[in-house]
Amino acid sequence: MNTLTQQVETTEEAGTTRVGRLRRMAMSATALGAVVGPGLIAGLSDDDPAGITTYSSLGASYGYELLWVLVVSTIALILFQDLGARIGVVTGQGLAGLIRQRYGARAGVLSIAALVVANIGTTTAEFAGIAAGTEIFGVSRYISVPIAAIAVSMLVLRGGFRGVERVLIVLSAVFLAYVGAGFLSGPDWGAAVQGMVVPRMPLTRDAVLIITATFGTTLAPWGLAFIQSYAVDKKLGTKELGLLRIDVVTGAILTGVIGFFVVVATAATMHAHGIEITDAASAAVALQPLAGPLAEMLFAVGLLGAALLAASILPLSTAYSVCDVAGRPAALDDSPREAPLFYGTFAAVTVVGVVLVLLPGVSLVPILVLTQVLNAVLLLPLLAYMAGIARDSRLMGTYVAGRAVTSVYYIVIALVVVCIAAMLWLTFFGQ
Repeated sequence: MNTLTQQVETTEEAGTTRVGRLRRMAMSATALGAVVGPGLIAGLSDDDPAGITTYSSLGASYGYELLWVLVVSTIALILFQDLGARIGVVTGQGLAGLIRQRYGARAGVLSIAALVVANIGTTTAEFAGIAAGTEIFGVSRYISVPIAAIAVSMLVLRGGFRGVERVLIVLSAVFLAYVGAGFLSGPDWGAAVQGMVVPRMPLTRDAVLIITATFGTTLAPWGLAFIQSYAVDKKLGTKELGLLRIDVVTGAILTGVIGFFVVVATAATMHAHGIEITDAASAAVALQPLAGPLAEMLFAVGLLGAALLAASILPLSTAYSVCDVAGRPAALDDSPREAPLFYGTFAAVTVVGVVLVLLPGVSLVPILVLTQVLNAVLLLPLLAYMAGIARDSRLMGTYVAGRAVTSVYYIVIALVVVCIAAMLWLTFFGQ
């Protein structure tokens, strides 16, 4: 009888333990769900039309050889987006405001001015991506671009923070289309793995340019500014830093994964057949005869979704930064009357981007190239500012970065310096 009683008690205890474990798992999942957003959205929005064009060029021109660059740039993205999110949560301020506070008004104003110019150009590229993606399906840009701009504006104006976040997270799922296109292209997986782990470096100007562009488009300045301001707008506290890191790492890794499948898709088709591309839309069209119409459609859908996501994020990033450096309200839950500068900046950047795309006879390639160069130049001081803020105990308190972590930040900065210096040298003095 005692043995039976003990068995019953043991079973009850096991059941109670199992229920408790399940409850804790459910609570952890709920907590993570409440934090998810900044890292996932900021990371995946880096795979915008400019990014897809860069990755497509990497694969079409060099096959699988330079995939290691994507691995390194993804690691750098994890490090600095995690730093940006942590700075935002700990200080409760955006990057532009902190730069002004720590380095002076001139540094803050110059940084934000360069960021605004670069963001306007990149926003134009996002709407150009929308135009290119819809034109593949036979829809004129004079129809698709205004509709997209109105849809994005209505989302931000009427959605509120939670509504905007849900739509952006759902929109991020469209990047799975690139995974499908990658598999349909029939890549050489062995060569792809070798390209990821065995660094090879063609000593040519074009190779250095595409490597620098890969770093610049993956570790985009506007993405770093956005994730910090977005974490502040989400009102996250230091208790959520652990869960926020999961979100950031997941978003950055997914960014690298999507880039990987874009590279292998173009390496297996265009590089194998000696086909060059001029933009992401031409890559989608080129896939059709080489990997089938489904691969073309998936690539085009991915391009369109990426452009829509980034067309929402770029004006938001700009609006956050302008208001941050001006010390004005900047929150999606505020009404246009409460935050006129925030919504006015968003509208201005969106309108300028749309107008430039729809102007007849305007070549978008120089705009894209100029803004990516400006992004690369702007990236250096922003990374240095972020590393300096991370070491400032007055701002970061107990969350100040240690010497070992700071050394890693400076290694990444030095790598970017080498890439940009080599790019400039080969551009102006190379043969």
